[in-house]
Amino acid sequence: MHNLKVARIFYEIADILELQGVKFKPQAYRKAARSIESLEEDIETIEDFTSIPGVGKAIARKIAEILETGKLEYLENLKEETPEGLEELLRLPDIGPKTAHLLASQGITSIEALKEALDQHRLQKLKGFGPRTEENLKRSIQLYTFQKERKLLGKVLPLCHMVKDSLADVADTVVIAGSIRRWKETVGDIDVLAISSQPEILIDTFTQLPFVEQVLAKGSTKSTVIFQRGLQIQSDLRVLPEESFGAALQYFTGSKEHNIKLRKIAVRKGYKLNEYGLFDRKTNQRVAGESEADIYSKLGLQYIPPELREDQGEIEAAQRNSLPELVDMPQIRGDFHVHTVWSDGSDTIEAMALEGKKLGYEYIGICDHSQTLKVAHGLSEERLLDQITFIRELNDRIQGITILSGIESDILPDSSLDYPDTVLEQLDFVIASIHSRFKSPQKEVTNRVVNALQNPLVTVVGHPTGRIIGRRAPLNLDLEQIFKTAAKTGTALEINCYPDRLDLKDTLIRTAKEYGVTLALGTDAHSAQDLTFMELGVRTARRGWAEPGDILNTLSADNLFSRKFGKK
Repeated sequence: MHNLKVARIFYEIADILELQGVKFKPQAYRKAARSIESLEEDIETIEDFTSIPGVGKAIARKIAEILETGKLEYLENLKEETPEGLEELLRLPDIGPKTAHLLASQGITSIEALKEALDQHRLQKLKGFGPRTEENLKRSIQLYTFQKERKLLGKVLPLCHMVKDSLADVADTVVIAGSIRRWKETVGDIDVLAISSQPEILIDTFTQLPFVEQVLAKGSTKSTVIFQRGLQIQSDLRVLPEESFGAALQYFTGSKEHNIKLRKIAVRKGYKLNEYGLFDRKTNQRVAGESEADIYSKLGLQYIPPELREDQGEIEAAQRNSLPELVDMPQIRGDFHVHTVWSDGSDTIEAMALEGKKLGYEYIGICDHSQTLKVAHGLSEERLLDQITFIRELNDRIQGITILSGIESDILPDSSLDYPDTVLEQLDFVIASIHSRFKSPQKEVTNRVVNALQNPLVTVVGHPTGRIIGRRAPLNLDLEQIFKTAAKTGTALEINCYPDRLDLKDTLIRTAKEYGVTLALGTDAHSAQDLTFMELGVRTARRGWAEPGDILNTLSADNLFSRKFGKK
């Protein structure tokens, strides 16, 4: 958990420097923070911090200070220079440094003060603050409040792994249940279920974990704690008997709506279902409970994977024996969205390829940022052509994985891409993405995406709705038109696997699938460690009922080229 604490401090520094109008440094701190929070090992165990991608000598010294003292004097000094509350304002999706300073000039230096000003319509007297701006700011506050109450799944998972590993020696079985097991994009707490012949020792171990900030309750079979060190979240541990573990796992995995419907089915069949088991109502004899599969089977249902348990038709499909054969990690042949040091990534093309090979991939798609995105060191035409040549040479040297030459080309406001066709046609694939004018009217932004889908050189439209969970609302798109166009042209829509994007989200994946849209998984990795985000995307695809045939990444390298990446 030291990783999360250090990363959080660097993100905070970046926010304040951005507020002060400092150039370049905010991006450097964010780059370091991304690398640190993605580390697989505890940062305390690393001897040379400069070996971490994006960490130079100055930031390495700051890491050492944080680990030694628990704080950073540089950040404390920055906070003293910043009006109290202003930093929090900057975290709202629709407020940048310029707007934050303007609000501060009106005495608005906190979210509470902003809410009051919006309710009283006091901002409309300021230039650029009309009714539409008011609505955008109200929505920003709602997004920020939601983000504070719930945590990103991708941020919580490393903590879950630490909990499981820490309890493994004193438990026969440890499972993380709840919304985490359903792979919801955000979670409110961590439910841990365990079987152990030493329940008291297990409870003691759990409550004494080094990242426990507070013990709220401690009993013989249940305990509740607050985890801290960069990620404050409540966690419950329940120690259960083996004969009812499956029932408890089903119950505490949820969702609530799914469970209510299951209990109604149980009643109709003469049973009662709870966290202790499935019981005959007349004899009170347990008829199932040791495994989830037995419970579903006794109720006349196919086993329903955790990702689908949202009462979105999965129970009815299970009654008909018609649940989809969901895509799974072993079927993924490669990653289509990978950035490198050529733009704003932390690792070389070779390092990304070798990591992909270690993961068992057949191919990895390099698609650095394009020339319009100067803040991300986007590639000029000349540099892109140099990279294409470099990748061809690298493919001759590295065996066992194919490196695909691509680009993440910006969809400009006039709907064109920011390279001529003569350059794009030399690439293996093209991802087209929107990185500007996120608040454009629906017709304008929809036309940008539709035109990209209709471009025969575009393989995938990246992070299609443009959302950042809890920070930026989705683009105002006519999604029906986009899905219809994508299905017609065969252009894939991306499921971006980055933890704060997961875009397309699960419900839209299911709709896209119904339209016959091809989907492509991309981690948006900016370091070799980020390639592990693929599982987040696969699980999100499963929540959207996606099958292997819906996903471009399940094709072999040979089939990708023979089918022109699915384009019609």
